[in-house]
Amino acid sequence: MRRTRGLSVALATALAAGLAAAVAPQAGAISESVAFTADDLPTWQTNGIVWALAQADGVVFAGGTFSAVRPPEGETGSEQQVANFVALDAATGAPTDCDLSFTVGSGTATVRAMAVSPDQQTLYVGGYFGAVNGTAVSSVAAIDIDTCTPRTGFNAAFPATVRALAVTGDTVYAGGDFTSVNGQPRERFAAVAAGNGALRPFTADVDEPGRAIEVTPDGQHALIGGDFFTVNGQNSHALAVVDAVRGDVEKAYPAGFIPNTSVVKDIDTDGTGFYTGNEGTGGGVFDGRIALDYGTFDQRWRDTCLGATQAVESYQDVLYSASHAHDCSSVGEFPDGRRQHFLAQPTTSTAKLGWFPDTNDGLGEGIGPRAITISSKNGVDYLWSGGEFTTVNGAAAQGLTRFASTGDVGAPTVPVIGADAVEPGKVKVRWRTSMDDDDSRLIYKIYRNGSSTPIGTVEADSVYWERPQASFTDTGVTPGSSYSYRVTASDPAGNTSALSATASVTVPKTAEPYASSVLADGPNLYWRHDEKTTPYVGDSSAGDQSGVMSGGPALGEAGALTSGGTSFRFDGSDDRLYSDRRTTVGTSYSLETWFRTTTTSGGKLVGFGNNTTRNSGSYDKHIYMANDGRLFFGAYSGATRTVNSLTRYNDGKWHHVVGTQGAGGMALYVDGVRVARNTAYTTHQSYAGYWRVGGDALSGWPSRPSSDNFAGQIDEVAVYPTVLGADRVAAHHQQATKQGDTVTSVQASEDTYVNEGSKSTAYGSATSLAVRGSSGYEAYLRFALPAAPAGTTLTGAALEVRTDSSATAGSADAVTLRPVTGEWTEAGTTWNTKPALGPSTLGTLTPPAASNSGATAELDVAAVRAALGGDYGVALTGTGTDALWLWSSEAPSAAGTPRLILTFSPQ
Repeated sequence: MRRTRGLSVALATALAAGLAAAVAPQAGAISESVAFTADDLPTWQTNGIVWALAQADGVVFAGGTFSAVRPPEGETGSEQQVANFVALDAATGAPTDCDLSFTVGSGTATVRAMAVSPDQQTLYVGGYFGAVNGTAVSSVAAIDIDTCTPRTGFNAAFPATVRALAVTGDTVYAGGDFTSVNGQPRERFAAVAAGNGALRPFTADVDEPGRAIEVTPDGQHALIGGDFFTVNGQNSHALAVVDAVRGDVEKAYPAGFIPNTSVVKDIDTDGTGFYTGNEGTGGGVFDGRIALDYGTFDQRWRDTCLGATQAVESYQDVLYSASHAHDCSSVGEFPDGRRQHFLAQPTTSTAKLGWFPDTNDGLGEGIGPRAITISSKNGVDYLWSGGEFTTVNGAAAQGLTRFASTGDVGAPTVPVIGADAVEPGKVKVRWRTSMDDDDSRLIYKIYRNGSSTPIGTVEADSVYWERPQASFTDTGVTPGSSYSYRVTASDPAGNTSALSATASVTVPKTAEPYASSVLADGPNLYWRHDEKTTPYVGDSSAGDQSGVMSGGPALGEAGALTSGGTSFRFDGSDDRLYSDRRTTVGTSYSLETWFRTTTTSGGKLVGFGNNTTRNSGSYDKHIYMANDGRLFFGAYSGATRTVNSLTRYNDGKWHHVVGTQGAGGMALYVDGVRVARNTAYTTHQSYAGYWRVGGDALSGWPSRPSSDNFAGQIDEVAVYPTVLGADRVAAHHQQATKQGDTVTSVQASEDTYVNEGSKSTAYGSATSLAVRGSSGYEAYLRFALPAAPAGTTLTGAALEVRTDSSATAGSADAVTLRPVTGEWTEAGTTWNTKPALGPSTLGTLTPPAASNSGATAELDVAAVRAALGGDYGVALTGTGTDALWLWSSEAPSAAGTPRLILTFSPQ
């Protein structure tokens, strides 16, 4: 995606000159190349469909089929009666005093096309109507813009609907349903004099309706589009280039260039070429956009997204389009699913830019937006759209909407984060990238232990169909200590999300046996299924291929590993996971996971497919279970190729399964042992797609189970870009039974502090603890220590505390930790009765400077080890004069309670 940029100097200067806030919001940065924010502005609404837009000198003209306009939702004002037309101020979105009524004696009048003369003096309107403000016309009218009145000298007669208009200095071109103009034969395209409407010699007769017409910048060629199959008797479907004077065909487009099931709905031009918006019906349709060059009139690029493009508008090297795009997988973007009604892309390529305002489908045919125009006023640009929508960006807005080049006020969504630590000295903080409708590149800041100063900043790209994981590796951590992390997302304008939820992790003293073994073999996806919240599934590998939950698998069930962790339970109905980034698979790969089930309906455990939430159309490289519990590993290479187990594994026990494919063929391993192999099956189907867990299509595969979806637990999914050897598969299986570190959190059972300034006062019920050298405060903590688990020894002990919410809670003075040797109670201890302390130092705490911030201090492991199985007291003392205030065990939130983090490692 594109990086983000600031506004131009000219625009910034115009804003600095003092534009009114209601007209021109404050400048903000938006996606590079995109000229508009995605934040819709308050705009007057219609009670019907807007089919056409045009603009002149800061006024936007809207025409269609509607009888009233009303103020924006929630704003004051009265509804106004109109007749299929309204003129609006581009900057305020409110009607001007230009009032035109387009009516017809019988039937339903409608405005379908509008164009403004190059001198901005005349508005030409086409559609189906017989009068304008009572003045008789015939489906085309010329309007004097300055006086807002029909030009009576313009007398062109079109006996049927006009659907497209284009204007040069002396000629008006029209396309539509008509077969004559001014009583003379003209089949669906014609040209008349701009001054009086007299018929021009231009003849470009077509056999089906005309829907679009534009003239090239040099005035030499007319570009026509519609439903037709012939032009002047010559084969050319939906699009043709004709001479602007005579109408002779200069470029025909043969059958297949645009499929017979598709038509051209709109054409736009710029200095480099022209663009078509296309709509199709039935199979094999083309619904996207084509860019063509002048000179040869050949195709520059073709965007094959599906979803009925209604309007295209080129502006500042970006093509804006209105459609209901629902499937752009053919150009490497979003798969078939939700509809997106506005898109922006460079005029040089099909790649979508980060601009995603949206509407609903709305009224009528359920198309959404149908027209676009761009107007400027007071140095601000406005993109206007009209159509049949009834909501914009999720809020009520009918028929009209607009977006400005300034005023980006929308903050990115809050990041969804996780953290894990597999080896000593490193924490991987990871998050699903956020979504911002007008910024594809966002800035993320990572905060540790409640500090207000970030420990790192990461930039990452995301669009709504691809929000890949971003990550930050924190190496400033101590083994055996716990850390908490939060992340914010900001756009370049400074709009910042709220802090994410907290992700906490304890850094191990020794590497986790299974996870470190997996990571040593270089997976490009590793989902450990230890999440506690939905819908994000974190990737512990360097590939950062996070996942998304669909359907809602159950979280937090006991996992497959002896060392701990959790698994996901899938319901066999609609619970699935899919990777958040479209990818391809090389010639060699391996799939690995653990599962436990008693199902008799089978289902897919893990595989690759070309869709996300829906069943895929292409699907292979998968491991699935038959109804009888046998496991199959399959890939498609012109036919389904599988190897399978003879043993049944739906026995309610945890099993480890690996499938590999490469130059040596396919192999299937279960519980560390190879159970099937075929050396001839070396290839698979090549396509871009997504990793899927828990379910996807299985139609056509051997021993197809009753269900595509797996019912049971799945844990520790990994995908490798290489073939795992038999020794590594066996090693992974063996490591799963090994015990890693056991981390125990022990909350203080009692705590208090004493105050030299109030020597007889007990503070055992206080919500805070205090430490200072002069005048003195000391704090005391008591912990009930567990015994070491069998086969382990204590390798780490850390004290975790948190400053309270007072403004002066932090301190610049170090705190010494010492053992408490004397007797004391929480309720009865005062300065006068404070306990004796041992001479040794257990550790040193460096306090945070801010309030509500965490801090950790390593304790003498040998001293704590000797006290396991009994009570242990720790004193916090100081020599400085800057008091430290900490939450006590009586704190309103348990997150601030002092605690010991004990790490037990295998002996």
